[in-house]
Amino acid sequence: MKANIGISDSNTRAVAFQLNKLLANEFVLYTKTRNYHWNIGGMNFFELHKLFEGQYEQLQVIMDDIAERIRAIGHYSEARLVDILKLTDLLEPEYTTDEKEQLKNLLDDHETIIRILRNLITEFSDTYKDLGSSDYVTGLLREHEKMAWMLRAFLK
Repeated sequence: MKANIGISDSNTRAVAFQLNKLLANEFVLYTKTRNYHWNIGGMNFFELHKLFEGQYEQLQVIMDDIAERIRAIGHYSEARLVDILKLTDLLEPEYTTDEKEQLKNLLDDHETIIRILRNLITEFSDTYKDLGSSDYVTGLLREHEKMAWMLRAFLK
């Protein structure tokens, strides 16, 4: 059954596409954060192990929320790895156990997502007339800004 929520089909389709791209980015960032949680070592092992765990848990909730937002506006969430890898803007670097490199990689990804979210806020509201999705990604922006701040604090 189609969603009759006051937004045209073409607009919800465009928003769902952008949300699926965001979901793909979140999935790659989640996987990278989980990888670093598993493979951290060194002087700051305990602190970074806990930081990465907290962040991947937060990203897991974010992914679920994005997928549910896509469903709420009447579309399907991309969930196959092959589709996620086609949609993502993020890259997976070679394995590293260097904590500064791990932190920098994660920070770069959060900042990429932050820039994308800033654009989506106005695109969703102004172009696609979807104030609900605009408000939703505004909240995500704040979450990513805080996670980026936490990572940045370790890099000083």
